[in-house]
Amino acid sequence: MVAPKRNFFAMITLFFVAPLVAEYLLGDLPLKLLTALIVLAPAYGGGAVLIRETARRTGRGWPTMLMLGAAYTLIGEGLVSQSLFNPDYMQKHWHLLYPAYIPALGIGGWWTLFMFNLHTFWSMGVSIALVEALFPAEAEAPWLGRVGDSVVALVFVLGSAASFAIGFKQNHFVASHAQLLGAAVLSVLLMVCAFLIPARRSRMAGGMAPSPWITGAVAFVLGMGVMNTPPKWGWAAVGALLAIDAVFLFLVTLFSRQTGWSALHALSLAAGGALVYGIHAFTARPLVGGLLWMRISNTVFLAAAAWLIGLGARRVIRYQTLA
Repeated sequence: MVAPKRNFFAMITLFFVAPLVAEYLLGDLPLKLLTALIVLAPAYGGGAVLIRETARRTGRGWPTMLMLGAAYTLIGEGLVSQSLFNPDYMQKHWHLLYPAYIPALGIGGWWTLFMFNLHTFWSMGVSIALVEALFPAEAEAPWLGRVGDSVVALVFVLGSAASFAIGFKQNHFVASHAQLLGAAVLSVLLMVCAFLIPARRSRMAGGMAPSPWITGAVAFVLGMGVMNTPPKWGWAAVGALLAIDAVFLFLVTLFSRQTGWSALHALSLAAGGALVYGIHAFTARPLVGGLLWMRISNTVFLAAAAWLIGLGARRVIRYQTLA
């Protein structure tokens, strides 16, 4: 167990950065709906803080956090919003479950995998990496004590309950008992698997890690591939997403075990992902409000993401120089 380095400000930063990345930078919500953070921050931010705190407290790193992010996906999309099972999510007639539909499970293969990508790599992974870069001295230590973690857990549960209530009021949809039980069991199994991963890995691969500019560019290109894979391809879209995920995980595993891999590389991956969200948002149709206001919001959030990336890079470089 790793002793905490109390940093309440870092925790609060992650608490709000996670929903801002997940919903606003992505382009789902405009600037004028920042008040929605009252519900979104506990659900997204609470989850991100708990994932990071649990992994760092037990001396684990990114493999565990990503696995917990996958568990979060099943909780958020399977139990809370239940979009994995809803054939008319948000009553927008998007037919999200139609591409690569699996009748026996009542889910869409493409939508399910797409949600795993969005929440595991972006909502949780990108958010955590961006904020850890802002506090490099405490990046590998927990920021809260046991009491703080318990409070965040309670806030997360309350936020998730509020999100479910709002979603049910809009959709009046509840998944079947079998679907809900399956999502709950699989999320628990993913949590268990997260802690079967060894706490520390030795660097065994030969060679030097590539420049952070290269790893960031790789993350950007692969992220754009995820966001622009047409769902109308059906099972071919599922195959494309799986291929992109496999390439990303293989390259990150390879590079992170090479000499010279640092916190700046982790930030570069998050930077590539954040820029994908910010740029792709300009091509998306607004879910609420007019197009002009949404494009103004897209510009503001992309600029904020670029500023956050630059600030994190400066802090990491300064810390590595002084270390």
